[in-house]
Amino acid sequence: MSQEIELKLALAESGPARLRDHPRLAGITPHVTTLGNTYFDTPGAELEAARMALRLRRDGNRLRQTLKTRGQGGGGISTRGEWEWEVPGPGLDLRGLATLPSLADFSEAQLARLAPRFATDFRRETWQLEDAESHIELALDLGEIHAGDRRVAIREMELELKRGEPDRLWALAEALTDRVGLRPADTSKAARGNALLTGEWRLPEGGQQASAWLHRAVVAMDAFTDTQAPTWREAARHAFQQLAVFDGNRYRRDVEPIIAELNAPDWPTPAFGRAALQLARRLPADAAL
Repeated sequence: MSQEIELKLALAESGPARLRDHPRLAGITPHVTTLGNTYFDTPGAELEAARMALRLRRDGNRLRQTLKTRGQGGGGISTRGEWEWEVPGPGLDLRGLATLPSLADFSEAQLARLAPRFATDFRRETWQLEDAESHIELALDLGEIHAGDRRVAIREMELELKRGEPDRLWALAEALTDRVGLRPADTSKAARGNALLTGEWRLPEGGQQASAWLHRAVVAMDAFTDTQAPTWREAARHAFQQLAVFDGNRYRRDVEPIIAELNAPDWPTPAFGRAALQLARRLPADAAL
């Protein structure tokens, strides 16, 4: 098992072009791949209920099977367990799955019921950013999630920490907001696919921790991006307002510029992204994803 630490960011429509032109990527040639992914679960969505995601990914002539487990994080940053190995195909390696500790409670009959649920197809451009203190892989994903005849766009960036301290992820993301419209995103492609398949989004609770209100706001923004339903943007606004008055108005100054930019054209704007990242960086990333 490996453990990935990454910062997930959703981009404005203008974001991909501005990212490619950003000075931080100057002189670095990206590696480009086209990835086709099929996600599996039981008819009762038992993996989703356990906050796990299982996929087969085709990358050229290679077929890789990946299981990702429940993560911890919030405000875009997450830490997850991940098992990945190459398989002959065309279907799942059920014997390999049966050996994984995370699936120890799944019976042979449950594993046999795993079936395709939805798919994601996207083009990935990857830049390797290295210096003496860190190695960060920046991946730009553009494509779509599809479940039956339903489709939503993929337009996101992931910063994965290969070496160094997590603070380096925040620093790079904030540096990019001088030109790129972006925002933290907490909902994985797998969770977005499940919401597309079922037509149902569920918001996490707010509650007794500031980070819980931020997580609720970010998931509401994820839902708004995929559905364009104004009720989700209003849910995000309400969660940010709750965060503003949390702990004696402790975060009011951090939240006010975020709320002011929620209705901006070509949202998320660079100003929105910078304020949201600075707020997320201040809060402990301890929500269950």
